[in-house]
Amino acid sequence: MEAKTASSHFIKNIVIEDLAAGKVKEIVTRFPPEPNGYLHIGHAKSICLNFELADEFNGRTNLRFDDTNPVKEDTEYVESIKQDVKWLGFDWDGLFFASDYFGQMYERALLLIRKGLAYVDDQNGDQIRETRGTLTAPGQDSPYRNRTIEDNLDLFQRMKAGEFADGQKVLRAKIDMASPNVNLRDPIIYRVVHAHHHNTGDEWCIYPMYAFAHPIEDAIEGVTHSICTLEFEDQRPFYDWVVRECEMPWVPHQYEFARLNITNTVMSKRKLKQLVDEKVVDGWDDPRMPTISGLRRKGYTPESIRAFCREIGVAKSYGIVDERMLEHFIREDLKLKALRTMAVLRPLKVVITNYPEGQTEWLEAENNSENEEMGNRQIPFSREIYIEQDDFMENPPAKYFRLFPGNEVRLKHAYFIKCEEVIKDADGNVIELRCTYDVETKSGSGFTGRKVKGTLHWVDAAHAIAAQFRQYEPLISDEAEDDGQSFLDHINPNSLEVLHGFVEPQMKEAAGGDKFQFFRHGYFNVDPKDTTSDRPVFNRIVSLKSSFTI
Repeated sequence: MEAKTASSHFIKNIVIEDLAAGKVKEIVTRFPPEPNGYLHIGHAKSICLNFELADEFNGRTNLRFDDTNPVKEDTEYVESIKQDVKWLGFDWDGLFFASDYFGQMYERALLLIRKGLAYVDDQNGDQIRETRGTLTAPGQDSPYRNRTIEDNLDLFQRMKAGEFADGQKVLRAKIDMASPNVNLRDPIIYRVVHAHHHNTGDEWCIYPMYAFAHPIEDAIEGVTHSICTLEFEDQRPFYDWVVRECEMPWVPHQYEFARLNITNTVMSKRKLKQLVDEKVVDGWDDPRMPTISGLRRKGYTPESIRAFCREIGVAKSYGIVDERMLEHFIREDLKLKALRTMAVLRPLKVVITNYPEGQTEWLEAENNSENEEMGNRQIPFSREIYIEQDDFMENPPAKYFRLFPGNEVRLKHAYFIKCEEVIKDADGNVIELRCTYDVETKSGSGFTGRKVKGTLHWVDAAHAIAAQFRQYEPLISDEAEDDGQSFLDHINPNSLEVLHGFVEPQMKEAAGGDKFQFFRHGYFNVDPKDTTSDRPVFNRIVSLKSSFTI
């Protein structure tokens, strides 16, 4: 992995201070996803923060699945998360599941009941919400709040034994219904759920709530710095309460940072799942998705994502990052790595009438003009080639330097050609150009007789490989969601354009995940899912240039 920057942030400063003061001897962090969806670019920020922080101070990072909701979780998500973390370049020190600790959590819940700090409530979810109060009004005590310890122990054990239906009873922490922090108004810590769990099977029919389970997990694993996003800041008093009242032998501490938000991008697993379920996209790995698997399929590299996450930094304040910033880092990563080749996405046939019929010559082309170590390749040239449709205009405006009747241009790596005749179909559409070439103007020959202002890319028709090209625009056309509409009302109907064209013949060997810079078009990735031996599929990662600077 490339060297990390030495940039500082407030969490890193806390770690330095804790080590210097002897509060901790070893830094232990964790990345704790819920296995109820695929990871997205926001999770990548958290992954980089947790793993790189521990690495920098010779600590440890655990990968832990907070699998406390069997209804929404699946082994598919578990495996995808493991793959994403590995792909980003990280390896965990310990692999854990919240469900590994269900027995200990149950015992801690019994401890709370024995201490008079938890009770079984018969109210349903709506009743509990209605009596919880507001930000300005206190909550109301449950009529079951003063049950005896003996009754609560009996009822909770019967909940575990499966005597009650889903939603019939819950276990609540007994804290303060008048607290100004709504999270301390007797939060639910256990509920009845008769559902098969991906890890524990049918062993349990009661499951701890995330807010109760999470601090216990951190304490069991000896986490020193429990890093989460700002929406959990108001939960921190309950986090500390659980650790203290459950009498955990290790006391972890929670620290919050601002989550990542990117323009024109959905950053909610619930909404991303909705896009998949309603078939707005063709899966979690659709290249229009901000999921790590989607970015990987589109062609982003782990190096570019790590560099992006470091650059945006770690802060307490909320902000939105321009999507072009992420694009900047993939351009920077690929500019010296990607082979630069030619592809024609909207082909127009050109016949070079004075070129010998049946002859093919092989021309030399550099693979990357900015990286000589990538060497050269041989490309075929013969009588018939393809150029881009937009590189020809029959009646061009002033200062149009590409091909038009009577004009001369250079073919990249090849010769000057001049348009002599335009062939049209019955509807008047241009279907073919007849051109002549000047044999003296071969690229690299040192020809200085005259200059042309336009250079076109092309592909030899006799050797070209037919290919599909997918060009992407943001899936969300307007990030504003304060107009009462669903985010689905802001879906960009033009987020995907599929084109059929040609690439150079050596591209026949291209494999899924290979990346190329197509002259004038941008960076493209060979789609690992839909590419076949007969037809490569290329996903555009990003265009060549942007006005964005960092």
